[in-house]
Amino acid sequence: MDERIFVKENLKRLLIKEYMMQEVKNAGFGGLEIQRTPLGTRIVLEVERPGLVIGRKGAKIKDLTSLLQEKFNVENPIIEVKESENSYLNAQIMAEKLANALERGWHFRRAGHSTLRRIMENGAKGAQIIISGKLTGDRSRTEKFTQGTIKYCGKTSELVRVGYATAKTKPGIIGVTVKIMPPDVKLPDEIEIVPPTEEKEEKKEEEKEKEVIENAEGVKSEGNKGDESGGTEKEVS
Repeated sequence: MDERIFVKENLKRLLIKEYMMQEVKNAGFGGLEIQRTPLGTRIVLEVERPGLVIGRKGAKIKDLTSLLQEKFNVENPIIEVKESENSYLNAQIMAEKLANALERGWHFRRAGHSTLRRIMENGAKGAQIIISGKLTGDRSRTEKFTQGTIKYCGKTSELVRVGYATAKTKPGIIGVTVKIMPPDVKLPDEIEIVPPTEEKEEKKEEEKEKEVIENAEGVKSEGNKGDESGGTEKEVS
């Protein structure tokens, strides 16, 4: 019974995400986060242009709140709108932009390379764009554009941002997938060498001086012992 509840809840979240993607498409949908709190359901929307979501005097966001209650039976929804820090590093926003370019008639190679260049110019460690569908003829095919580092497995692959979008063209629907490796991700093969500070250098110099003094004292003591042993031998003879 618990499994059915989890499946139902996840399906509900997916439907809410698809609905919000359509409603705030003009504002540049960048992601959705749903949290259950004691006060209600907190929904955080990440968009490129928050003003288009909020509306004049918050009218549009009030309409969205009431629609969520009616259509999806969300308990006391609280919608928060967050502006995307860098839209060129948001995989969902870039996927939507690429799909819009394809719908406007851009050639898929030109659109793919242009999007990839913009992502890398904004500091991403790696990016991959996958475009699939009827690109040039009646037969469907897939084209990939990759630059930098992209992880496909392991723990670091979970940090790759992924965005999906579809472009409706005359030959048919074209699927767009954008993967971005953020600039703040630390890869396992990255090693940082920390330079020594002034205090450490001073300590090393002091330790070297101490070693030199101790060695000098040791040489003197050995010399004194040799003199004493030579004097006793003369007396005995």
